[in-house]
Amino acid sequence: MTTVANYLDALTREGELYETLPEKAVRCYACGHRCLIRDGRRGICKVRFNRQGKLMVPWGYVAALQSDPIEKKPFNHFLPGNQALTFGMLGCDFHCGYCQNYFTSQALRDPASDAAIGLVRKVTPDQLVNLALVEGARIVVSSYNEPLITSEWAAAIFQQAQAAGLQCAYVSNGNVTAEVLAYLRPYLTAYKIDLKSMQDRHYRELGGVLQNVLDGIRLAHELGLWVEVVTLIVPGFNDSNEELMDAARYIRSVSPDIPWHVTAFHPDYKFQDHDFTPARTLLRAAEIGQEAGLNFVYAGNLPGRVNEYENTICPHCQAVLIERRGYRILHYRLSAEGRCFKCGAAIPGIWTNKPEEVILNGSGIPRPLG
Repeated sequence: MTTVANYLDALTREGELYETLPEKAVRCYACGHRCLIRDGRRGICKVRFNRQGKLMVPWGYVAALQSDPIEKKPFNHFLPGNQALTFGMLGCDFHCGYCQNYFTSQALRDPASDAAIGLVRKVTPDQLVNLALVEGARIVVSSYNEPLITSEWAAAIFQQAQAAGLQCAYVSNGNVTAEVLAYLRPYLTAYKIDLKSMQDRHYRELGGVLQNVLDGIRLAHELGLWVEVVTLIVPGFNDSNEELMDAARYIRSVSPDIPWHVTAFHPDYKFQDHDFTPARTLLRAAEIGQEAGLNFVYAGNLPGRVNEYENTICPHCQAVLIERRGYRILHYRLSAEGRCFKCGAAIPGIWTNKPEEVILNGSGIPRPLG
């Protein structure tokens, strides 16, 4: 019987994000775990493995593929109103019990994961880029599983996408290394990072280290990537005022212009016994973000229930610059240079030079691609 691990092992090639060590061991630096992997063994992510002293990495397939509004990632200051072709593979270097994409991210840890073979579709970078162009996407995004552990594959796609005039982005847990960010920097424009908690013990439960993620936010920003940070607020896990304030203050210490998205949890995977996040919790978190000095705070995925926190507001004159409902843009009032229509202040972000087309493109409708 073919297991998902055996099936995926055939869809690999030698990686680039590693160093060789004595006795055919390797050190992987695609993510912050920096796994020491001996011959015949796998890294924590389960998809990068050592074959006779060479690190083999995922290649040549997708397990999830969809045309999405960029707001779904979520990015609110990165070419709003445009479609993003979003692809993912299988596997993750964390094991979050509340993962909302667990079928792809935890496919190699779940005993029932062999069904994930049915998701796998062989594809080439050229085919993905051509599909993006057919779909009218301006952005190509790696998401759904943890993209850091499949960075060589992403870089091959992004190289072709960039040549075709498309922008590229990661949606990631932020468990980075300096090496992987330097490797990706020539292709990436934007990087969304999950800040899951401000307690290291919680990160250890999820399979990570808090400091790695904090350093990842700062390093990505220092490298000139457009960074947006998301905190999925899970009742009873990371929703205290103190923890939310700590998160907001840390982001503020990197830059007050980094958008912070606070989003609602729904019971899933191993957290079926937790409550849904109520709108009042998102509103409280957004107010904490503003109190901490962040210029752009968004409350997500409860459309119509979070007041002004779906909108982009000028921090200088309080004019509503982008009015949203869910993933749909209702009004767009930024100039082609990314300035406030009222006071002329420059608004941090990466904006379209054709603002007249934003509402037309912003359908807000995800389209699965089969």
